[in-house]
Amino acid sequence: MYWCTDCASALAEAEVEYENKHSPAIDVRFAVVDGEKLLARCHHVPGHEGEGPIAVVIWTTTPWTLPANQAVALHPELDYALVQCRTERGPERLLIAEARLKDAMVRYGVEEYRVVAYAVGRDLEGVEVRHPFYARSVPVVLSSHVTAETGTGAVHIAPAHGEEDYLIGKQYDLPVVNPVGGDGRFLATTELFAGFHVFTANDKVIEVLKAHHALVHEEGIEHSYPHCWRHKTPVIFRATPQWFIALDKHGLRRRALEEIGKVQWFPAWGRERIEAMVKNRPDWCISRQRNWGVPIAVFLHKQSGVPHPRTLELFEEIALRMDKKGIEAWYELDPRELVGADSSEYEKASDILDVWFDSGVTHSSVLKRRPELDFPADMYLEGSDQHRGWFQSSLLTSVAMHNQSPYRQVLTHGFAVDEKGYKMSKSRGNVVSPQEVVNRLGADVLRLWVAATDYRGEMAVSEEILTRIAEAYRRLRNTARYLLANLTGFDPVRHLVAYADMLALDRWAVDRACLLQEEVIKAYEGYQFHQVYQKVHNFCTVDMGSFYLDVIKDRQYTCRTDSLARRSTQTAMYHIAEALVRWLAPILSFTADEVWEFLPGEREESVFLTTWYEGLEPLPEEFPMNRGFWDKVIAVRQAVAKEIEKLRERGGVGSSLEAEVSLYCDEELWQLLRRLEDELRFVLITSKAEVLPLAQAAAGAEVASGIEGLKILVTPSPHPKCVRCWHRRFDVGRYPEHPDLCGRCVENVEGSGEVRRYA
Repeated sequence: MYWCTDCASALAEAEVEYENKHSPAIDVRFAVVDGEKLLARCHHVPGHEGEGPIAVVIWTTTPWTLPANQAVALHPELDYALVQCRTERGPERLLIAEARLKDAMVRYGVEEYRVVAYAVGRDLEGVEVRHPFYARSVPVVLSSHVTAETGTGAVHIAPAHGEEDYLIGKQYDLPVVNPVGGDGRFLATTELFAGFHVFTANDKVIEVLKAHHALVHEEGIEHSYPHCWRHKTPVIFRATPQWFIALDKHGLRRRALEEIGKVQWFPAWGRERIEAMVKNRPDWCISRQRNWGVPIAVFLHKQSGVPHPRTLELFEEIALRMDKKGIEAWYELDPRELVGADSSEYEKASDILDVWFDSGVTHSSVLKRRPELDFPADMYLEGSDQHRGWFQSSLLTSVAMHNQSPYRQVLTHGFAVDEKGYKMSKSRGNVVSPQEVVNRLGADVLRLWVAATDYRGEMAVSEEILTRIAEAYRRLRNTARYLLANLTGFDPVRHLVAYADMLALDRWAVDRACLLQEEVIKAYEGYQFHQVYQKVHNFCTVDMGSFYLDVIKDRQYTCRTDSLARRSTQTAMYHIAEALVRWLAPILSFTADEVWEFLPGEREESVFLTTWYEGLEPLPEEFPMNRGFWDKVIAVRQAVAKEIEKLRERGGVGSSLEAEVSLYCDEELWQLLRRLEDELRFVLITSKAEVLPLAQAAAGAEVASGIEGLKILVTPSPHPKCVRCWHRRFDVGRYPEHPDLCGRCVENVEGSGEVRRYA
């Protein structure tokens, strides 16, 4: 077991973290008892008999485990070399893995050496070697966990201080001698090291090895080592009696792996992560040695340690008491009350349950006991470290108890870090307080940061990042405000325009919302909240802010109030607002609730009592002004805007309405753009826009970048400005009653109103 000497308790794998640790790395001689027996199993190098004592050299970074040594392990398939060399002890022969020989000789400072014999590991099984400082011999054993990556290719085996060592000990029936107490100190009966703490005993062990001429080499190394996640101190491996849940005895591991495949994992790699952990984990140790927690309510025989024969019956009686009085009922219980005449032979177990067992059985203690809750749960949601913790303990207990997973979906997230990727801590001064963000920027900005960040990795937050998020929030909020403001006087019951009767540009806008809604729903269903944010923000910024809402301003402010042109765009904005508020609701909940109050028409009391908006319609592909048409128009508009900007920088115009534009197009583009007729100028937001054949391109026309077959000529308009629509038109001043208006505005003011078909 992992054992924390600060906790004085066993630890589960989930309670262990790996940090760097400085340790002594030592090479130790284990002298061969019968050199001739070993030599008889080797292949000798002709002409090199060798001389001096023979020893197997082991390498370890835990010298304190040597008092518990019971064997030396070699890999059965590795080649080993018996090397003749001269050390401080004089001539001797050392057995080292051939793959590690050169490195070992350099480490020992031995310049001259020669190999006198070779052997494969399996041929040396059973050779006896002497313990380096105790008066006993131990056997050479075989194990596939021995490697030639570091050390000498030989390791010492202490069954009480390592999982592989323990399993090898069981295989070879080695004694499990545990000289270390729960406080990490050697027991009083430990020869040479009584009372020493294991981590301070390393120096003492090295001192004893030197005195016995068993130390070949020592140096310090920095390596990854398990630490207690509570105390942040190094742990040890220690064999102690514990309570376990067997994973393979009744097929629990197999059934758990089957259930993992039935669960939806977000992100998808969560499945592979927990599968690997369940496949490779040892039996689950569910006991801890602490003075707090849920007790393992068992009566144990004082001599044998065997549970009372009526344990299952006693469980039920103890459970009833604990249900009324809590865990104190166990600690206050006199064994005589339940055990009766045998009570003097039994004692209450002092161990408690692993806390992961506590949280892991909430599917039974919470879901199964509350009628308003469902089993299995729709989702378990926690940090990515819980694949080894809560997710796994819940899975194993539920499969054991109910033969199914306790959850349908599992979502994991990363942790909040600063903009440089550092974990937040008071000592660094990089902590961002959520409450301060809410007080200063509002809860929805904090919620938007969460949604905008890809939670599958670490989630960076800083003042700079929050400032950018606040700006993005304003874009979303202002888009909603603009839509609401332009729905003034609009009653969807009386004014809603049928989709087929709407202007072409308005149908495109509804189509863009319709396409986006499909993507938004898909992203929500996959819990890809950052994609919801990106797509909706792009829609508000690009499709709406940079194009549609910019183009329709003229229609909104110049056409007659009840005209088809104005009601059509209000209809489009109504549909978009109805959809947008629902897209935002799961993320910007407070903002969506506020928007909901100002939307026109009868509706549910709250946006949270409704579903996705069903009033959006797609643009048919056969429609002349379909998606492909508008994609090309938008590209042309962007190219024109660049040329207008160049003229503005030269001082030729102020706003785009002070410009006139001539588009010289090839046949295909000419046929496409002329469909908009005179309304092309409204799309380009210029006072005039004409489409001409490419062959007629005037001098000074610029080739449009990225658009084949298009040249653009932008010139300042020579005409006066209409004070109402701000367009510069040839007919301003031709109407005596309205000398400052253009003909279109006169028609909108006094006539039946202009007719708009496209934009």
